[in-house]
Formats: sequence, C-alpha cells, structure tokens
Amino acid sequence: MSQKTTSDFFVERLAMVIVIIFSLLCVLPFLLIIGTSFSSEEIVRVKGFSLFPRGATLEAYRMIFKAGSNILGSYVVTISMTLTGTLVGLGVISMTGYALNRHDFPLRNIISFFIYFASLFSAGLAPYYLLMTQGYGLKDNYLAILLPLMMSPWLIILMKNFVKSVPYELTEAGKIDGAGDFAIFARLILPMLKPALATIGLFLALGYWNEWYQSSLFLSERVTYKPLQYMLYQIINQLSYLKNSVAGAFVTFDNFPEETLKMATACVATGPIILVYPFVQKYFISGITVGAVKG
Repeated sequence: MSQKTTSDFFVERLAMVIVIIFSLLCVLPFLLIIGTSFSSEEIVRVKGFSLFPRGATLEAYRMIFKAGSNILGSYVVTISMTLTGTLVGLGVISMTGYALNRHDFPLRNIISFFIYFASLFSAGLAPYYLLMTQGYGLKDNYLAILLPLMMSPWLIILMKNFVKSVPYELTEAGKIDGAGDFAIFARLILPMLKPALATIGLFLALGYWNEWYQSSLFLSERVTYKPLQYMLYQIINQLSYLKNSVAGAFVTFDNFPEETLKMATACVATGPIILVYPFVQKYFISGITVGAVKG
C-alpha cells in the first residue's frame, strides 16, 4: 500500500474544508429560521434576523396553536396520509417497475409508452377538477389528496431504471425452484431494492408532507381537520387579513409577530420530517447512484 504524498494530504484537507463550509452554508439558513422564530418581533424589526434568539419569546408559536385550534388534528391527518401513501405507493410503484422489466411480459413496451406519454402531457386543471369531483365524487374526501400523489410517471420510470440493475437471472432461478411471481418479487427482488425504496419513499413522504395545493382544490371548510401545510397556510392568511382589515384598524398590532410567525410556521411544518432523513440517508445516497454507471 503506497504512502500518501504531500499533495494527497493537501487535497484531502482542502476537500474537508470545502465540505465543512458547504455544510455550514446549508445549515445556517435553518438555524436562522429557528433563532428568529423564538425572537421578539420588535427586535427583529430593528436588528433583523439572527442565528440566536434575541428577546426570547414563544409568542409566534402560541399564536399558531391558538389560531389553529385543530392543528394537532392536522398533524394526525398529515402523518397518517404520509405513512399510508408512502407505504402503499412504494408497493404499487415497485411492482409496476418490476413488471415493466419482466422479459416475459408482452405489454411492457406499450404500458411504458403510455406512462412516459402521461409524464409529458396533462389535460389541464379544469378537466382534472371535474374528474375528481364529479367523476370520482371525491370532493371533501381525503382520497382526493391521497390517490394522486401515490404514483407518478416519473417515479415509475425511476423505479424501472432501478430494477434494471437487478439480474434477470434471479427471476429465472426462482421459476426453476417453483416460486410464483409474487414470491419471486417479495423474496428475491424486493430485498435488493432497498436503496431504490428508500429514495422513492423519501420523495413520496416529502410530497405528502408538503402537500397543500390539492387540499386547497378539494377540501372545503366542511372538513374539520385539513393537512398540516394547508392549515398553516390558512392561519397565516387569516392573521394577515385580520391585521389589514377594517376590523384591524380598531386594534393595536404593534406587537403582531408577522416575521417571527412566518419563521415559526416554517419550523412547525418542516421540523418533524427532517428527523426522518438521517434514518434513510445512507440508502438515499446509495440509491441515487444505482444505475448511474452501466457496464
């Protein structure tokens, strides 16, 4: 084993410094959000944002949970939809990607074409809304948010490319041993797709956690518990409207936590999902490189 030269040592240290600086640049904005969310609104207006709380207060968080009395219910709805949609979506997407790579599946090229075609063209918002509300009758139904995000052409194509890295000889060996299609998929193929499942699962989970647009289309005020992001969006709009309305002209809003409220909303919305990432990080990093190099 050759010893490291001076140039190798210098390059390693330089790379470490660059990685550390880049990591700090990624972390500092989030620390800025956290520090400002716990700061006093008056100090923020005068001195601007800060990494550490100045005039520490929980007023912004108190206002969020007071204005959104159903916010805990929104957490339950969002967590339930994220877990359900991610697990079911992974099952459907992985089976679809595997089936489209089976050499003995005669319709795989035709179905792949339609999936790719659907990723390029869309019918538009109006037909989509009419289909969901009148065709499927999903107005004020959580399925209107759960189902559209469960699959996407892009994720299916991504999984299809992942499955290409799995030798087809495994499927043939399973057939020789007398295993059925589902047994081959569950026992032989699925364990080899852990990086792919972690990568696509993270995409699905983030999609469900950050969802608000579908909720604004299909969930009216008759729905008590709305997804978290849409609930927070409504809270900010309602408080801003109150401040700028005629009724607000008779109320003093000098201490209204406008900027700190936005930062606290970001913390409430992103905090829980960030805790999940460290557990799938190693699979995600390896997953995005699968299929990058082909022999």
